[in-house]
Amino acid sequence: MKTGLDRLLEDPDLRAPLRGQRVALLAHPASVTADLTHALDALAALPDVRLTAAFGPQHGLRGDKQDNMVESPDFLDPALGIPVFSLYGEVRRPTDAMLDTFDVLLVDLQDLGCRIYTFITTLRYVLEAAARAGKSVWVLDRPNPAGRPVEGLTLRAGWESFVGAGPLPMRHGLTLGELGRWFMRAFDIDLDYRVIEMGGWQPEAAPGYGWPLGERTWVNPSPNAPNLWMARSYAGTVMLEGTTLSEGRGTTRPLELFGAPDLDARALVAEMRRLAPDWLRGCRLRECWFEPTFHKHAGRLCAGAQIHVEDAAYDHAAFRPWRLMALAFKALRRLRPDYSIWRDFPYEYEHDRLAIDLINGSELLRKWVDDAAAEPGDLEALAAADEAAWREAREAALIYW
Repeated sequence: MKTGLDRLLEDPDLRAPLRGQRVALLAHPASVTADLTHALDALAALPDVRLTAAFGPQHGLRGDKQDNMVESPDFLDPALGIPVFSLYGEVRRPTDAMLDTFDVLLVDLQDLGCRIYTFITTLRYVLEAAARAGKSVWVLDRPNPAGRPVEGLTLRAGWESFVGAGPLPMRHGLTLGELGRWFMRAFDIDLDYRVIEMGGWQPEAAPGYGWPLGERTWVNPSPNAPNLWMARSYAGTVMLEGTTLSEGRGTTRPLELFGAPDLDARALVAEMRRLAPDWLRGCRLRECWFEPTFHKHAGRLCAGAQIHVEDAAYDHAAFRPWRLMALAFKALRRLRPDYSIWRDFPYEYEHDRLAIDLINGSELLRKWVDDAAAEPGDLEALAAADEAAWREAREAALIYW
């Protein structure tokens, strides 16, 4: 399997339209070649590419920010002498001054296949800014490690945010290049847009089902995305950011774990199995204890569970992480009706709406959890309809079959 970056570096004909153009790069730590050279360094070494600027999304161009929601500053690259602009600092959309530094923007971002991941919102923002300024955008495509499955409620109108770039479900099943094509159609964005396609990507092939296991090294696209197993679980475990439960930040397995000091993990898992056993298919759920070293419940022993999707029990088609975590919240509410699940705090530049609602793109998930009369089938009906509609809507954006 070859990424768009590797194909661009290997093929002078693909690069030919860049000759004489000022080129900028939007990248992060996982923007590397097959031999793990960072995209910025690899492109700078080409005699026929003139790099004039670079951009970093959340966590920075080189991954300098470890914790979540920590801004990065602009700086001058010490080796190349070009400006590196932060799109997660004073601004989240490119300014006119930033746009004046290039003619063509290359976007090389490893995504996780989840609407909440802010890199896709950054993609939408740069597409819109480039269209207004008459600039070109090329996406150097990379695999979606979560593969093609679709899951979750579609973001409702009025719930757009930095963690909600548009009416997508939680798990969208597209690559970044395909997402760009969908954004252009959905929001009537008119610009010169190209996808440097991957070669040999097989999203349905075992054992990676989207990620080329054994072929490509995993490099964290963000500091708390340490492996493929986290990427598979993320469309569910990311919802923990909007709760008082730990998502495992401050441990070595972030976003694969959930728990809290006052949780009865055994009772919780048993209630989940009683309520909707089908929602737990495709993985193993193991009761465990963990003590975060930072973030929520730092220094306190938490009881909880770990989602295991790395062994022979993993079933790619059956595993539905969004439903699994929704079920955990519902089971907790059933067991302890007065438990303070929802965390009220400023979340990704939003101060007036609950994080759990921003993450889900509406109040529907939270209201289902909190409604004592609501059953798993009620949420299933809502989600299944949204998922079917999205599979049809995304069809025109697909590149890889």
